[in-house]
Amino acid sequence: MKLENLEPSLTKKPRKRVGRGPGSGSGKTSGRGEKGYHSRSGSKMNPWFQGGQSPLFRRIPKRGFNNKRFAIRYAIINLSDLNRFNDGDTVNLELLKDTGIIKKELNGLKVLGHGNLEKKLTIQAHRFSSTAVTKIEASGGKAEVI
Repeated sequence: MKLENLEPSLTKKPRKRVGRGPGSGSGKTSGRGEKGYHSRSGSKMNPWFQGGQSPLFRRIPKRGFNNKRFAIRYAIINLSDLNRFNDGDTVNLELLKDTGIIKKELNGLKVLGHGNLEKKLTIQAHRFSSTAVTKIEASGGKAEVI
C-alpha cells in the first residue's frame, strides 16, 4: 500500500452546518428551539442537576452519629512478624518503625496473635489480643502494656 493508492472512506458525511439561511433546514434558531436556557449560548448544566427538583443528596435524611472521625486506630502487628528479632530484645513502637515493619504510628500499637513466637521477647505495646498474650508468655517473653 502506497500513499498514491489511498482513497477516502466510503462513509464520509459532511458535518451539519447550522444557522445557514433558508433551504438548509437548520436556519434561524439552528435546531435549539425558540426560547429557554438551552437556546442561549453558554448553557450547560451539571450532570447531577435534576431540573429544579430538590436534589437527591438533599432529600435523603441525614441521621445518626458516625464515630469514624473520632475512632482510635492502632498500628497492627502479628506475632509471626516478631520472629526476626533476637532473643532478649525489647520490641517497642520506635524499634518497629526504625526497622520498617510499621509505616505509621497512628494512635498506638496493637499486637495480634496470628502465627507463633519462637523467641523470648519483651514486647511493649498499647494493646494486646488475648491469644497474643498467651503465646508470648508461653514462649517465655513478657507483654508490657504502655
